[in-house]
Amino acid sequence: MQIWVDADACPAVIKDMLFRAAARTERMLTLVANQPLRAPASPWVRAVQVPQGFDEADRYIAERVGAGDLVITADIPLAAEVVARDAHALSPRGELFGTENIRELLDMRNFMDTLRATGVDTGGPAAFSAADGKAFASRLDAFLRSR
Repeated sequence: MQIWVDADACPAVIKDMLFRAAARTERMLTLVANQPLRAPASPWVRAVQVPQGFDEADRYIAERVGAGDLVITADIPLAAEVVARDAHALSPRGELFGTENIRELLDMRNFMDTLRATGVDTGGPAAFSAADGKAFASRLDAFLRSR
């Protein structure tokens, strides 16, 4: 099992947790972004910079993710592709995406996009909080222990 990170918008605190988890579990962690990334020198961590462009990092991950891999992303369409490939997706806020919830989340995301396109101000996500970090750490730890 490999861990992939949609790293363009992933909070630094989450990346730091993932660096420690990769070293502790000796699992390969790949950060993917369209900007230069900071990554520790480790045999378990690599950073891939993809070309600039809409969803380039998502496309890179989706083309390479394998069954059983874990992808860290807040991007619902990417999570849906990951789940369709028998892999797992976890948001930086600790929400595990799976076959039981991805369709509903994708439908809600598309509905909100439609509202925004018509000019409705739907607001944005809440600021990342310490509770989000704790939820992520707990879910990540439980996931890694089960594998």
